[in-house]
Amino acid sequence: MTIISSKYLNPKLKYIKCKIICLLFGFFIATVLSTISAQTGDWSIIAAAIIIAYHEIISKIVYKHNNKRTIFTIINNLKIGIIYGLLVDAFKLGS
Repeated sequence: MTIISSKYLNPKLKYIKCKIICLLFGFFIATVLSTISAQTGDWSIIAAAIIIAYHEIISKIVYKHNNKRTIFTIINNLKIGIIYGLLVDAFKLGS
């Protein structure tokens, strides 16, 4: 079995790997934010406000520029990962 060099991989495959890594890193950020703010109890409102402000600002920037630049897609995937992580944490708390 030979190891395939990255120069032989399809560029779309590299792009998909980058998207998955950004989604998982966003999930990690959401877990860290929800864990840290839950320790003190009074920081949860501030953390939620920061997350919502980040989400709205990134949405405005990404969807205002309709081109497919890589930095916008990376930031957008981080945003999606953060929202997904918070949703999963909410389901864990609800069960």
